[in-house]
Amino acid sequence: MTEPIRRVVPLPDGQTGDTPADDVTPVTGFWRALGLPGLIDVHTHFMPERVLAKVWAYFDAAGPLVGREWPITYRLAEEDRVERLRAYGLRAFTSMLYPHKPDMAAWLNSWAADFAARTPGCLHTATFFPEPDATQYVTRAVESGARVFKAHLQVGAYDPNDPLLDDVWGLLEDAGIPVVTHCGSGPAPGPHTGPGPIAALLTRHPRLRLVIAHMGTPEYAEFLALAVRHPRVHLDTTMAFTRFTEETAPFPREAVPLLLDLQDRILLGTDFPNIPYPYGEALQALADLELGDDWLRDVCHDNAARLFTIERP
Repeated sequence: MTEPIRRVVPLPDGQTGDTPADDVTPVTGFWRALGLPGLIDVHTHFMPERVLAKVWAYFDAAGPLVGREWPITYRLAEEDRVERLRAYGLRAFTSMLYPHKPDMAAWLNSWAADFAARTPGCLHTATFFPEPDATQYVTRAVESGARVFKAHLQVGAYDPNDPLLDDVWGLLEDAGIPVVTHCGSGPAPGPHTGPGPIAALLTRHPRLRLVIAHMGTPEYAEFLALAVRHPRVHLDTTMAFTRFTEETAPFPREAVPLLLDLQDRILLGTDFPNIPYPYGEALQALADLELGDDWLRDVCHDNAARLFTIERP
């Protein structure tokens, strides 16, 4: 067994959010020291350029769903962002995208299908919104090979238990396709965020492969408890445990043992490129939990490899 990782990247004060000139070596050194063939990141964002530009503008303005200064570290052209992930050694990643209004999801799904087809390593990602044709376009996405879906209850401001989504959830439950779901109330609560709506959804669809984004920030304990009760529920580490998140939504130390209990259902996520710190800092935050190399190997690669049937090289 390799020695536990203690330091991946320096943590300088006054991080500006400027794109790091050379942050590849510490990231590749991290997974190589663990004996892994690379990383699998289940929470990265790629979307149509004009949509991404609006997302970045929202972050730049510290909009109400952000609520604080949030510099975009990897404000790069699409091809440069893809190449950066490949340089890090990512074996697979996602193109998380999401609608904030009706008549948008089907178009996003069409773009995402094309992006996955022309981008080796990208897991074909899709999304949905509560609207009359949701079942039809989700069916098309599944039939065209979608491997993961994104549901953003905060930005979309919709109830996951909306009757317009009943057949969508049933279809995804039967297909066993993971749904990365932003359902926690961080960084700002929405009308349908928090554990209550998701608990109700899982009561009706207990076989759903939900992936709770951001570890359910800030309702960590409640979402961990849901995962304990529902063996198909996973959580992703997106932004959790980092200094940036710990400043406003610290992870409860008493819940750390549950991270070991759920070792086989926690997945690496980062929110790349929309993060206000270098990519390696997310890995360092995981290493600093000191839960052991086996835990890091499962979280950073093996759990997602099993979930998405990605074989080791």
